[in-house]
Amino acid sequence: MNVLESVRVALTSLFSNKLRAALTMLGIIIGVAAVIVLVSIGRGLQKLINDEFSAFGTNLLFVFSVEPGEGLAGGPESSTRGALGLSNADAEALLEIPGVDGVAPALQRGVVVIYSGYDTETILMASTPEMATMRDWDVIVGRYITDEDLAAESRVVVLGQTVVDDIFPPEVFPLDQTIRINDVAFRVVGILEEKGGAFGQDNDDMVLIPLTTAQVRMFEARRRDGEPEADIIQVLVTDEERTDAVANQIAEVLRERHKIRFRDEDDFQVVTQDEFLAAFEQVTGALTLFLGVVAGISLLVGGIGIMNIMLVSVTERTREIGLRKAVGAKRRDILVQFLIESTTLAVLGGLLGIGLGAAGSAAASTLVDGLTTDVRVDSVLMATIISAMVGIFFGIYPAYRAARLNPIDALRYE
Repeated sequence: MNVLESVRVALTSLFSNKLRAALTMLGIIIGVAAVIVLVSIGRGLQKLINDEFSAFGTNLLFVFSVEPGEGLAGGPESSTRGALGLSNADAEALLEIPGVDGVAPALQRGVVVIYSGYDTETILMASTPEMATMRDWDVIVGRYITDEDLAAESRVVVLGQTVVDDIFPPEVFPLDQTIRINDVAFRVVGILEEKGGAFGQDNDDMVLIPLTTAQVRMFEARRRDGEPEADIIQVLVTDEERTDAVANQIAEVLRERHKIRFRDEDDFQVVTQDEFLAAFEQVTGALTLFLGVVAGISLLVGGIGIMNIMLVSVTERTREIGLRKAVGAKRRDILVQFLIESTTLAVLGGLLGIGLGAAGSAAASTLVDGLTTDVRVDSVLMATIISAMVGIFFGIYPAYRAARLNPIDALRYE
């Protein structure tokens, strides 16, 4: 019997037991679909992460104030428990480092914004005019924070589009309106261009005020030595190739300014964009591993289902096998026939899984803002090869059992 005839017999057997075949293929379908979805989402996440950080430029450094020993995970809220913390003077000192083109100290807090009975919870970012350039924030209406606002500790605010939508009725023009941030009155001087969302965060859900206003009028943010405190200092490097060298110089300057002894741990952390990317890649890698385990379990269950159904098929077709052997079929012919049947079952499930995976990838792109999944030819080929290998591996024992049947005993089988 040739290969095409074996495939025809396999398809005939499948279509004669449609429900049983569908249930058998379900594990393969789910497993292959999971492979397609996880690969496409992984690529989409990687592209999204790279695009987000590329929007900042590739020559930025971030200096965080942290509790010694905690690292970045401690976050800005832990910076005052024994750590000296960052300050405006630290930022000015960093500006003197060769290769530094700009600095922007900042405070970040959660606040409540109110306008005429409407309120919303949002993120307050207090910084300097340089932050707008570094973060590529464009004002579409009004103006951004100025150096004069910093010097005067002015109560002026620039709003993200989400905050505008949340607190202002459609008929009210936000510019020059007075809003309250944590019960402190501010005048709206600008509205940011809409940025969209990424990583589950709305980049338009924030308000921007002068750093000095936040430090003096809002939070009284001062270090224990009396210096105005900042959570983070963003540093612009003139040349991307000098990023690591500048990071080392920043650490040296801050250790000296904070009087940190040789063996003591830093109360700050300098993070490059490459390190941010590496951290996100660890997260996406863990997600991919988890999905890979799910896909592997589904394929294993599907393979066991194929083995089970092929063993049932051998039992049901015992007399047929005996008859074929009686008319001259060799063990190899029977073995090949059942291997082709199991492989056909797995490949057909794999093809359906590819279709389901492509649909799942498209759905993920629709549901997650900014995520563009990518189903490539190599993913399809990988899924097809995996499904074929599952069919062959789990079909070997039933095929071997069929090939070993004694033709006389098989013909007597009822």
